[in-house]
Amino acid sequence: EDLDHASKIDVFGLLNLLQKFGQAGFCLQSHIFRRPSNNKYFLTMDEPPPTEATKNDNFRAIKSFLSGGFGGMCLVATGHPLDLIKVRLQTSNQYTGMLDCARKTVARDGITGLYRGMLPPLLGVSPIFAICFWGYDQGQAISRRFYGQSATDQISLGQIMFAGGFSAIPATMVMTPFERIKVVLQTQGQTGDKTKGPGALTVGRNILRESGVRGLYRGTLATLARDGSGSVAYFGVYEVAKKQLTPTGSTLSPLAIVTAGGLAGMANWAVAIPADVIKTRLQTAPEGTYKGTMDCLLQLLRNEGPRALFKGLGPAMVRAFPANAACFLGVEVARKALDNAF
Repeated sequence: EDLDHASKIDVFGLLNLLQKFGQAGFCLQSHIFRRPSNNKYFLTMDEPPPTEATKNDNFRAIKSFLSGGFGGMCLVATGHPLDLIKVRLQTSNQYTGMLDCARKTVARDGITGLYRGMLPPLLGVSPIFAICFWGYDQGQAISRRFYGQSATDQISLGQIMFAGGFSAIPATMVMTPFERIKVVLQTQGQTGDKTKGPGALTVGRNILRESGVRGLYRGTLATLARDGSGSVAYFGVYEVAKKQLTPTGSTLSPLAIVTAGGLAGMANWAVAIPADVIKTRLQTAPEGTYKGTMDCLLQLLRNEGPRALFKGLGPAMVRAFPANAACFLGVEVARKALDNAF
């Protein structure tokens, strides 16, 4: 019954709710920030009457939401096997490296073993990446409003990086439960037991029964630290690389998108991997192993040394280029199709 009810949720109602959330909580719409003649900024919660510019901003946000969701699906389909290897390297010492992990996984479970835990991110990635790119768009809107810029004005690298970091805030609230279920599924089958483990729904129910909703959100702070820092590098490098690879006066080419997207993904993981290791340890450890994020970090450093913070970096970087190249190509293609259609 819950699934039937969930399937009837109005997508545009969700988008409208997100827009209202932005207006009230994060001041994302025009006229929320006011700049009087004395150059002091202050916040007002009144909702302005809709203007043509506001309608265009809302429509742009919807396009960002939809194109981000499509891009995320492209990312998961391309990069999941290497993500599984990364997680296994981060949670077990039984592998000598990336290739050894891949070989043992395929020997135990076959090729399909590399796709364990793919269902939660595949189901959740559309809203996660949709909200991430929506958050990026709204972060730019906040920055433009703060500096009194129009939607057509070029924004600085600092503004781009701010918008990237801001995008992690709403995305983390949706992403964390899916991440928790995903890493639990990905760490199944490492003991040599070939018995098929529980699926995503069973794992989710077990977590809820043992720890409640709070259990699904274990590792939220570490997830926010990972995605906040990573997204600053992610969107910053993408926009800079895309600009450098596109000569003045020419159109953006697929090769430029793929190259910039791949470099952005590598920059993201170069920054985010330590927080990702902590997040993975928190989310896969038995209840009570760690008191919190800082306790996990201290135990990790004390027991395994600083190098442990970079476990899984190899597969993460190998996965980053093709997966994020596919993601941004999907985003740009979907965005262009939506621009042409509407």
